[in-house]
Amino acid sequence: MPATDTLSLSVTPQSVTDALHRRRSVRAFTDQPVDPAILGEIFAAAQRAPSGGNLQPWQATVLTGAPWQAVKDAVAARVAMGREGYEPEYDIYPKGLTDPWETRRFGVGEGLYAALGIPRDDKPGRLGQFLHNFRGFGAPVMLFLHCSRIMGPPQWSDMGMWLQSVMLLLVEHGLASCPQECWAMYGATVRRALALGDDQILFTGLAIGYADESAAVNNWPVPRAHLEEVIDWRGFEE
Repeated sequence: MPATDTLSLSVTPQSVTDALHRRRSVRAFTDQPVDPAILGEIFAAAQRAPSGGNLQPWQATVLTGAPWQAVKDAVAARVAMGREGYEPEYDIYPKGLTDPWETRRFGVGEGLYAALGIPRDDKPGRLGQFLHNFRGFGAPVMLFLHCSRIMGPPQWSDMGMWLQSVMLLLVEHGLASCPQECWAMYGATVRRALALGDDQILFTGLAIGYADESAAVNNWPVPRAHLEEVIDWRGFEE
């Protein structure tokens, strides 16, 4: 796999702020292949992500072509089993989720379906859209992020910082992504398909490719909480 310790001079200059505003979870990709040399540059740069004690707990398996199709096929067989097919790695959302978090979760789902013109009573339509998750929304590349089971919450936070670094670097290179914790619903299936040992736990998938800019699912506003909801300023008035 091509890799380098330096970024290409062809990278489009932009600020971190610009990359943050441009990044979104893309749910429709083109079939344009992704240059593995670009991915190598991105992963090399992302190694600068911080981690407590410099543990760098993240491990990733990156797939395209037949290996990626094999994972999709394995998970599709489990999905067809209904709830009996679930093999969850962890609870994606806390049990008994309350407001404001439940309202935010519900709101983003309704916004997505509204953008696609799928009404609330169209259960088959909503299920069909949900199942697109397990095809990576057509992305040609899938990254599966995992780590040793001995790692705890601080190291999972470290993995999140590495993942955010990767996503922003993808934006810098004109690429798009969608982090997908839904794969953890079938974590054991994914790990078997990837030949990962039981000492590993699957955190998330990350669909990678070029965004279909014309798709409605990629062009609806995703709200963020106001600062007063999440930031408590103290001592600044003195």
